[in-house]
Amino acid sequence: MFELLAEAAGEAVHAEPTLAGLHAYQIVSLAMLALIAVMVWKKVPSLITGGLDSKIAEIRKALDEAKNLRAEAEALRAEYAAKIAASEKDAEAMIASAREEADAILTRAEADSEAMIARRQRLAEDKIAAAERAAIAEVKAHAVTAATAASRKLIAERHDGAADKKLADAVIASL
Repeated sequence: MFELLAEAAGEAVHAEPTLAGLHAYQIVSLAMLALIAVMVWKKVPSLITGGLDSKIAEIRKALDEAKNLRAEAEALRAEYAAKIAASEKDAEAMIASAREEADAILTRAEADSEAMIARRQRLAEDKIAAAERAAIAEVKAHAVTAATAASRKLIAERHDGAADKKLADAVIASL
């Protein structure tokens, strides 16, 4: 039929190959049917579905494992979040304790420094008093020395042998 139309249109007609009176598309169709029949006979579809089923099972297993891992990860995340919160509370408690301890140390240091200042002031006052006493004693010693020297000089000037004799007689008489 195609040949008649092609001849009427004035085109060159070529002979199409045939096999046992069958055209090329019919041969291809028969080959496909034979291939499908062999595949069904060798159970290829069951192999394909078995392979797909095993892949599906592997994928499901991987998905279940992923769900389990995700649940574990979320549990770990919650646990670590709780630990972080507890650590933050502990850190705040430590900071508060450190501040209280620092305040106590500061108060104690202020009291100790006031006591030390008072003690040093007393020591300084004691040293000053001791220096005053030493100075007074030194002044008294100089005064005694000066008085002794002056009295010697006065006695030497005013006492002569007659005054000594009179004094010695008075002492002897009093005995």
